[in-house]
Amino acid sequence: MPIQVLPPQLANQIAAGEVVERPASVVKELVENSLDAGATRIDIDIEKGGAKLIRIRDNGGGIGKEELTMALARHATSKISSLDDLEAILSLGFRGEALASISSVSRLTLTSRPEDQREAWSAYAEGRDMVVTVKPAAHPPGTTLEVLDLFFNTPARRKFMRTEKTEFAHIDEVVRRIALARFDVAISLTHNGKLVRQYRGVNDPGQHERRLGAICGTAFLSHALAVEWQHGDLNLRGWVADPAGARAVTEMQYCYVNGRMMRDRLINHAIRQAYQDKLGAEHQPAYVLYLDIDPHQVDVNVHPAKHEVRFHQSRMVHDFIYQGVVSVIQESGSPTLPIQEPDDDGVLPDTRWQPTNRPAAGGNHFATPAAPTAVSAGEAAGRQPGWQPQQEGYRKREGAVYQKLLQAAPLPAREPVPAVNITANSAPEPVVPLQGHNQSFGRLLTVLSGVWALLEHNGALRLMSLAVAGRWLKQAQLDPANAALKAQPLLIPVRLKLEKAERNVVVQRSELLQHFGLDLMSDGQHVTLRAVPLPLRNQNLQILIPELLGYLASRPEVTADQIVQWLARHAANESQQWNHSQAITLLTEVERLCPQLVKSPPAGLIQPIDIETAVSALKHD
Repeated sequence: MPIQVLPPQLANQIAAGEVVERPASVVKELVENSLDAGATRIDIDIEKGGAKLIRIRDNGGGIGKEELTMALARHATSKISSLDDLEAILSLGFRGEALASISSVSRLTLTSRPEDQREAWSAYAEGRDMVVTVKPAAHPPGTTLEVLDLFFNTPARRKFMRTEKTEFAHIDEVVRRIALARFDVAISLTHNGKLVRQYRGVNDPGQHERRLGAICGTAFLSHALAVEWQHGDLNLRGWVADPAGARAVTEMQYCYVNGRMMRDRLINHAIRQAYQDKLGAEHQPAYVLYLDIDPHQVDVNVHPAKHEVRFHQSRMVHDFIYQGVVSVIQESGSPTLPIQEPDDDGVLPDTRWQPTNRPAAGGNHFATPAAPTAVSAGEAAGRQPGWQPQQEGYRKREGAVYQKLLQAAPLPAREPVPAVNITANSAPEPVVPLQGHNQSFGRLLTVLSGVWALLEHNGALRLMSLAVAGRWLKQAQLDPANAALKAQPLLIPVRLKLEKAERNVVVQRSELLQHFGLDLMSDGQHVTLRAVPLPLRNQNLQILIPELLGYLASRPEVTADQIVQWLARHAANESQQWNHSQAITLLTEVERLCPQLVKSPPAGLIQPIDIETAVSALKHD
């Protein structure tokens, strides 16, 4: 088939496949056009779940007679005119595809009258030939759009529509989201001649909670915590439910960026992280949040239906939202869950945010387990129990070496271990499993109950407390005598509301705090944390720093060693469940930073295991 330019009708119907997913998509596009036109009242009439009729009537600015035909053309809009406009979009629509796409799959009538025009005019177009017919009509100032018989000329699309009840439920949800975005606009929704929703416009911010309760319900409103958070050009406002309310209210998650409805994973992750020690894995936070940002710092032209945006400084936006939400939760005094639930591998949920792969980068094959490899019965019989091939590239020569390693008899303790010299044409010499060297705690055999490390050292067994080892490691990392604790600036400073005694500590002991890499600045009844050292980077600073200042306020005299011990005790996660690889990493770091513990372990760290009693009990004549 030769290359050819698509006919306008086909091009519009392809665009409709992206813009017009279902009747609710039509309602969203048309209502957003009404909002861009400055409407303060919007009436929505639906019949048969939107399959028969969608009528949107507003009192906005209207469209002049000479522009009606152009309004139904593809890529025709009054909202942008240059690339500079595209880089700083404040309107909800900007592509000029909605009306053309909708008219290509329906029978569309556009009736409008500007305030300065004496008569109204109507433009009619339908999907077959898309010829626009303009004729006079009677209409008050504003615009009415009627969409009849959606998908009448694309039966393949129409058969994918759900029941009338389901389609109207999607329309109802779209109207709810728009009503939450614009409290100043009165919106009514009618289905099959029956008034279903009526949201009155309110301009007084004090009355916003009344509409919030009408849309989200009294259960959410009774648990709602108001959010007001600002930093530079970033402003976050709205409501989040306290943890008790989040458990009672489900699927109540609405977020807006510069007034635009969003389903953004970055925003949702930041909010979920703020609740990480308040909610279990089976619950989700409930919120209605509005993020205002410099339009030059956000790209809204990344999704055909405009459901997603891209932030130029995504990490900063993530941390800003996280700190705004967690501050409100902390000030509400909500209780904290004592222990996080580990996953199947015994690993606690990671508190650090990691950006997801861009779609262009493809899937992350490291995040999924390798597919099982088919093996023969002979190979399966020759393997040791519990061993599985790690990849397709496993070869027989390496398998033979591994079998030698497993089957070799152990040498006496402290006897030198012969090296393995393997060439392409020679068989490997007998070897033994590696033993722990003299400057180590020993060889890690396993982790018991997620908190105890079973070690083998010089032929003897010993048990180590991983929680105690983690505390000693944290103490070594925080000791200024061993390594200078450099203050690392936070991307978004943390603002803390403190008591007078705690604020006085910031002024009186500023030099001591800076010695530990903590940069604090008094600000009225608040204290702003601007920098922390690297070992405290991943701590919950909203809790740790006020507790540290309270500890210093209660002690007239305190030494640097006492502060180190206090920080180590509070920064270490005593309830962490360790897996095998984490325990190995911990032992390596403790051996590197605390070599004195290897030579003379302190009480509570290591306990030798006497196996002679067990051996004697097993001996028999």
